Amino acid sequence: MNKTVLLFLIFLTIFIVDQAIKYAFVYNNWGYEGSCLSFQLAYNYGVAFSMFSFLKEYLKYIQLALVFIGVIYLYFNKTVLKEYALPIALLFAGGLSNILDRFTYEAVVDYIYWHCGFEFAIFNLADMIINLAVGIIIYKQIWGKNKEEA
Repeated sequence: MNKTVLLFLIFLTIFIVDQAIKYAFVYNNWGYEGSCLSFQLAYNYGVAFSMFSFLKEYLKYIQLALVFIGVIYLYFNKTVLKEYALPIALLFAGGLSNILDRFTYEAVVDYIYWHCGFEFAIFNLADMIINLAVGIIIYKQIWGKNKEEA
C-alpha cells in the first residue's frame, strides 16, 4: 500500500471515529461515572483549558486560517512533510475534527474526565491524538538529531 494512502486512511479513521463518539455523546446521552475516570458531555468554547473562550464565535475561523497557513507551509517545505508525515496526519485529523465541532455544535465536544488523585480538564479523543502527534514531533526532534550527529 502506498504511504500516502495509508496516511490518508489513518487520518480518515481517526476523524470518523472521533466524530462518531462525539455524536453519540451529544445525541445518545452517553455517560459513565467512575472512581477515577468519567465520561460526560461537556462543551469547550475556548481552546485548551477553555482559554480564549471570549473568542468563541471567531475561533473556528482563526483555527481554519492556521490550518490553511500550515498547508501552505507544508506545500513549500516538502522535506518537513515527508519527515513528519505521520504526526502531521494525526495533527490534521484531531485538529480538523475539533474545528468541525465548532461549526456543528458551536463548541468542541469533550467527554473524558480524569479525577483520580487530581482533577484534570475534560478532553476528547482528538485532543489525545493531537498530543500524541506533538509527542512524536518532539521525540523526532530530540532523538532524531542524535542519530544524524552519530
